[in-house]
Amino acid sequence: MRVYIESFLPLFVAIDVIGTLPMFLALTDGVDPLARRRLTFHAVWTALLIALAILFAGQLIFRLLGITVNDLRVGGGIVLLVLSITELVGPSDNARGDLPRSPQMGIVPLGSPLIMGPAAITAVLVTRESFGYLPTLASLLLNLAIVLGGFLAAPLLVRVIGNGAAAAVGKVSNLFLAAISVAMIRSGVVGIVRDL
Repeated sequence: MRVYIESFLPLFVAIDVIGTLPMFLALTDGVDPLARRRLTFHAVWTALLIALAILFAGQLIFRLLGITVNDLRVGGGIVLLVLSITELVGPSDNARGDLPRSPQMGIVPLGSPLIMGPAAITAVLVTRESFGYLPTLASLLLNLAIVLGGFLAAPLLVRVIGNGAAAAVGKVSNLFLAAISVAMIRSGVVGIVRDL
């Protein structure tokens, strides 16, 4: 039992549902409840499929593609940076018009890199090496269940804090998302330079 608890914590910290929830609210602001629910399931399924691929074939996939976790940090950081800038400075109704209602929004950026980003991918690899496949898989499923519950409860949070406060949280979250994106890019570049 202790092994399962110890394997849960790194993934919980790496996936960071508490930090991800405000960004989810910002990205799905103005989306009708049914579309938001569909996006939530798309995002979690995407994160699960990526995590399973990394768990069972991560090193092989990286070798075949010729990439590293640092490359993922840079690529994921750029995607999140572009998205956060668009959300911060773009016209809110227009910018969100069709994109959030598309299932692709659940895949990128919600499923990856928001839920299953470079930190979570690294945590899956490290946890598998430290604790084995079964504890890592159990921890992964539990963490994604927590993410699913948090995202599905997001509309309730909006009702509690009000639309105005939710919009303000969304803008501030997008600012932090931009900063996190820059940090991802920076750490990826530093890692790439270190590996040269």
